Amino acid sequence: MSKEILNLKPELLWKHFYSLTQIPRPSGHEKASVDFIKKFAQDLKLETIIDEVGNIIVRKPATPGMEDRKGIVLQGHVDMVPQKNSDKQHDFEKDPIDAYIDGEWVKARGTTLGADNGIGVAAAMAVLESKDIAHGPIEALFTIDEETGMTGAFGLKGGLLKGDILMNLDSEDEGELYVGCAGGLDANIKYTYTPSQVPAGASAYKLTIKGLKGGHSGLDIILGRGNSIKLLFRFMYVAEKKFGARLASVDGGSLRNAIPREAIAVVVVPAAKAADFENEVKAYLNIYRSEFSMTEPDLSFSAEKTATPSTLIDEKTQFNLTRAAFGCPNGVVRMSDAVPGLVETSNNLARVYSEGNFIHASCLLRSSVDSAKDALADKVASVFELSGAEIVFSGGYPGWKPNPSSPILKTMKEIYNAKYGKVPEVKAIHAGLECGLLGGVYPNWDMISFGPTIRFPHSPDEKVNIETVGKFWDFLVEVLKNAPKK
Repeated sequence: MSKEILNLKPELLWKHFYSLTQIPRPSGHEKASVDFIKKFAQDLKLETIIDEVGNIIVRKPATPGMEDRKGIVLQGHVDMVPQKNSDKQHDFEKDPIDAYIDGEWVKARGTTLGADNGIGVAAAMAVLESKDIAHGPIEALFTIDEETGMTGAFGLKGGLLKGDILMNLDSEDEGELYVGCAGGLDANIKYTYTPSQVPAGASAYKLTIKGLKGGHSGLDIILGRGNSIKLLFRFMYVAEKKFGARLASVDGGSLRNAIPREAIAVVVVPAAKAADFENEVKAYLNIYRSEFSMTEPDLSFSAEKTATPSTLIDEKTQFNLTRAAFGCPNGVVRMSDAVPGLVETSNNLARVYSEGNFIHASCLLRSSVDSAKDALADKVASVFELSGAEIVFSGGYPGWKPNPSSPILKTMKEIYNAKYGKVPEVKAIHAGLECGLLGGVYPNWDMISFGPTIRFPHSPDEKVNIETVGKFWDFLVEVLKNAPKK
């Protein structure tokens, strides 16, 4: 049962995280969680502001004797990624998350957990409620819609916040301090097609690829996991040539920032070639399992006979879509020259689906180098423009350039070393933290990001390590006590 997490320490943080699991809050549907935080803050008689886009800001005065410290902004996003296993019945707009303890981890049954960024939000709420933590002036900034477009960060206005230091509580490796992140760009692609007739005597199949791990399209892109859309269209390229396979519909992936785990297509083949087609599916299942034997042990690819569709996607559009989806750059494009082991540039072909007389596709491009991001956008556009699709780029956001002379970085390294006997790693991350956008609005801010250890965010395997939540909290408290003076 979810309530067992209430017995974990620190109790105040886990209490608020449990409350958040009980409030549906997928991206774009954060009002209930914002209202919850607003009531929580008002009950504490703290100054509370909701800005014009729906972000919530809560202010807590300095504790006695700490008035001379720089103001700290604790920042997290209230929304979560709504991902579930195909066999899980769950409505993310209505149902609570069923969190449970599994050994050293807190997980969710069949869905994303929402530790990204529920733990960070809960930590900020715990600071606001605490009565025994010494701290300077605190502002908690809870942004909306981070996962689908960073709407809250984009919409934040200057002049609302008074702090000097931004602590983003949205990174996912305890013992690491993040001082830079990648920028991102959305690619929105559309084909218009003419429905065509199904040939007489054709055999219809539902192709299904599933069992992939998916994951965060930034953090996990380096792991070499399978992309269900790429695998589907790799097969379709062959099936079209060898068997004259025709595509009726497709539905692959779900969210732009999640590596696609599942893809389904309805296809028809001439009845005389049906048996060979079925054997080809089995052959490709073995190929995929061999190629992804270490990264995707649960990969499944099947062809199930189904009802004959009423129409097909016309041959020209199918030809173009298949080649564009198969040929589109995907995964790691370039590793960083400046930071060993860091992905510099990547693309995630995240979604392809047919609806009406249209086929829609989307990608999320990331890079810590703006010119490389622009070049990748041109490359993706080239592939889809050659295939006759319309492509529009939107939602671009900047990266966050590291500041090696950051005062808060120096303070936090010293505190961590004194507390845990080692210097924390200082890193940049191949993901879209809100710091890049927020720092553009408040250029005076000294910024840093840290958090507990979270694994497999943006997937139903998401989990947060219990011990590291305690260390994250203790570290946060110690930093607040030793915040730099004005």
